[in-house]
Amino acid sequence: MFNGITIEKLLLIGLIAGMIIGPQRLPRYAAALGQFVRRARDFARSAGSRVKEEMGEDFDDVDWRTLDPRQYDPRRIIREALLDDPPTPPVKPQSASMAAAGGAATSTVAAGQTATRATSPLAVGELPPFDAEAT
Repeated sequence: MFNGITIEKLLLIGLIAGMIIGPQRLPRYAAALGQFVRRARDFARSAGSRVKEEMGEDFDDVDWRTLDPRQYDPRRIIREALLDDPPTPPVKPQSASMAAAGGAATSTVAAGQTATRATSPLAVGELPPFDAEAT
């Protein structure tokens, strides 16, 4: 459970605490620490059993490894979200009569939306199209 560095640090902290507390009070503090650890362990066990009781038989069916937050990599989640392209609306093909009209052809994107102008320059004095619903 602990690696070597953690155990060394805990031993050093324990040694310093033993010096500060002193040999007369150390057994009393050690007993109090032992009681605290036992109560914390009992509390964790009782909390687990209460959760099992309240969830019923569905508790055993839960795959707890899939709910572990350590498995979620934010970079992967963002990458997958960015790669998911939203569905594009279908574009109707341009009819032959509109193609014959030249560069001033427009196409309807969807019902209720404004028509877009093909790539032709504006005539002198002509105003560019304005969409009041944009921004």
